[in-house]
Amino acid sequence: MDVPENLRYSKDHEWALLEGDMVKIGITDFAQDALGDVVYVDLPNVDDNVSQNEVFGEVESTKSVSELYSPVSGTVAEINEDLLSSPQRLNEDPYGDGWICVVKTSDAAELDNLLDADGYRALTEDS
Repeated sequence: MDVPENLRYSKDHEWALLEGDMVKIGITDFAQDALGDVVYVDLPNVDDNVSQNEVFGEVESTKSVSELYSPVSGTVAEINEDLLSSPQRLNEDPYGDGWICVVKTSDAAELDNLLDADGYRALTEDS
């Protein structure tokens, strides 16, 4: 299982990458593997306000439908529109082309509430 060191992780299996006041968000390798083949992604809209630990979209796979939880609060600045026509990118490259959205964070300190790579590995080893 791939767990990049430079990301922060939620207990709900989303990752966050802080870039200035923007946070790129996606789902983890562990999550995409558990989901199976992703067939649909319900993305938030640009300018939507999101709150930490609140639902902002969902992923549908051949196995189930799972809600997406925002790892930070803020305003959606960008969405990965490629996922609308190619949702399988979540499976193929969850930390690259499979990113979900970018949020202009209202409080970067919220990232301190997330797990580092070691903490996320410990969480998933218990699953």
